[in-house]
Amino acid sequence: MPTEKVKQLRLAAEQGDAGAQLDLGWMYANGEGVPENDAEAVKWYRLAAEQGYAKAQSNLGVMYANGRGVPENDAEAVKWYRLAVEQGHVRAQSNLGVMYANGRGVPENDAEAVKWFRLAAEQGDAGAQYNLGVMYANGEGVPENDAEAVKWYRLAAEQGHAGAQSNLGVMYDNGRGVPENDAEAVKWYRLAAEQGLARAQYNLGWMYANGRGVPKNYAEAMKWFRLAAEQGLASAQFNLGLMYDNGEGVPENDAEAVKWYRLAAEQGNASAQYNLGVMYANGKGVPENDAEAMKWYRLAAEQGDARAQFNLGFMYANGKGVPENDAEAVKWYRLAAEQGHAGAQSNLGFMYANGKGVLRSGAAAADWYYKAGLAYLKLGQKEDALRCVERIRNLEAVLDLTVPNMFLADQLLRAVYPKN
Repeated sequence: MPTEKVKQLRLAAEQGDAGAQLDLGWMYANGEGVPENDAEAVKWYRLAAEQGYAKAQSNLGVMYANGRGVPENDAEAVKWYRLAVEQGHVRAQSNLGVMYANGRGVPENDAEAVKWFRLAAEQGDAGAQYNLGVMYANGEGVPENDAEAVKWYRLAAEQGHAGAQSNLGVMYDNGRGVPENDAEAVKWYRLAAEQGLARAQYNLGWMYANGRGVPKNYAEAMKWFRLAAEQGLASAQFNLGLMYDNGEGVPENDAEAVKWYRLAAEQGNASAQYNLGVMYANGKGVPENDAEAMKWYRLAAEQGDARAQFNLGFMYANGKGVPENDAEAVKWYRLAAEQGHAGAQSNLGFMYANGKGVLRSGAAAADWYYKAGLAYLKLGQKEDALRCVERIRNLEAVLDLTVPNMFLADQLLRAVYPKN
């Protein structure tokens, strides 16, 4: 805005014109025609708000909610939103809903949040439509209803709301509230991704990586994963690392894989922690370092990653990166085995057969070898399943153990070679 017009607007604002005060506040808040200055924005919003100007009241609430130009103060934000709401201000209704949904400045109350979101949504506010969709999708303040969630997401998405576009893509991706439709999922993910929404960029990358709704294209997958990864999205960082690790869409590059795994791992992504452990254990992209491998395996294992639990058990059983400790090995093998990890079940059978870290027990060993055999069959690993049959039979023949459940060997063999 030309300097002369700014001067005229300021003059009107100083003379008490509420509309001019609002406009001047907006200009300072957004750095339009004047240097951005939140404190000045608050000053002018307040003057207009105290004259009962609803939009200024709503904007002043936003400044308090976000701590812009004033210390963050949720109670003050609610106060100003409520004054604007009493005049029917739509954006204030939506913002008041957010405060109730998150318990900011008021006790958390999903039903109240839904009430205010609905009022604003029915008047066309895209943010409120999106939030109302979220409440229906999650069953918060209303019974869970995917069709209603889709309805409100669509209304917001058609107005260009990136979060709603992304969530509508998810609904099509998973067949929630609409028939599953990968092409529609891709359409909505793309619209949100092109607006820079990281989670939509990740989802679009995943669709390209797996050929869902689009032809499989690793280069396109890499493009979208990278955009999301550079915004700090851990799942995208992990997938970018995986593509470098496997040479999909880019030449294989262990150092780049480690870089992206580490970024995701440091954010707590269990799969990245596990893979980073593997890289250290095998000296891929980093010098081989069993202690570092242990560190990352443990972090993933403590989040319940069965592969990491198995590897952690193996490290303890073999004294790699830690002193050998059979009891710890058994602990981690058991956690993985109880999740159905075939290798952990087989190794746990070995620990019982040999009394390592547990009391020696032929019955327990046979039980775990049998479970391992079935798990191997599910993976299509018939030879490993047959080895489990042999190990059960060796419990008596070779290890001289009492095995009351020896019948499990024949039962497993019948599973390997079922009768037609």
